[in-house]
Amino acid sequence: MEIQLLPQTHCMNSLTSMLNKTLLFSSSSRLVPLSSSSSSTTKNNLKLSSAPLKAGWLDSLSCPPDEDPTRTNADSTWVIGIDPDLSGALALLKTDSFGCSTQVFDSPYLPVQVGNRVRKRLDARSIVHLVKSLEAPIGTAAYIEQSIPFPKDGKQGWWSGGFGYGLWIGILVASGFSVVPVSSLSWKKEFELTGAGCTKDDSRRVASTLFPTLSDMLKRKKDHGRAEALLIAAYGKGLRMKVDSALVVERSVQ
Repeated sequence: MEIQLLPQTHCMNSLTSMLNKTLLFSSSSRLVPLSSSSSSTTKNNLKLSSAPLKAGWLDSLSCPPDEDPTRTNADSTWVIGIDPDLSGALALLKTDSFGCSTQVFDSPYLPVQVGNRVRKRLDARSIVHLVKSLEAPIGTAAYIEQSIPFPKDGKQGWWSGGFGYGLWIGILVASGFSVVPVSSLSWKKEFELTGAGCTKDDSRRVASTLFPTLSDMLKRKKDHGRAEALLIAAYGKGLRMKVDSALVVERSVQ
């Protein structure tokens, strides 16, 4: 392989030509500083453009009311709450003239071999059967906690959280429900469960107070998924709890 060296004069001419082009471009172009107002305008435009995108995505989570004519349209007395984690649950709230009927179901899962370890994965088929067994009207609102990964969760935690969140949404929409994603901060704030001092035990305590007939199902530490599913459903239903010595429960007018 031969390496040919260009004559020095040719190299100098090429360099001079490049410098001339650069100088010519610099002299004819103008640099306009980015002012704070233009930066603010850009940010506002991004917010405006993202709004319809978010609205379109949320609209896709609602099943058309005429999807299944054998089932009635949305009944506001039905509300579903879901904690989509592996240790989560599904809660169903129904109100009528006799009061509020509440049920809670653990999320079904299966053991799966992942590398050298056996891990838990949500059982999609069992979730489908569970959702169908509710016989909820088409369009029933299903409130689900948004999956937000934290650095301490690690890759497996990120994958599992995203998988469960997406799986639940897909099954709920396909089953005819209108899915409403809710941030954990939103529903926890309603029951004063925010702050560094709050734990999952506090969720069980509040849920037991709000739903005393289910308190026996919320005694163990691992029942926090049931408690949070119940509180998410309560948030969607508009149930609130007065924070006083008596811990009186009230229902907001809808």
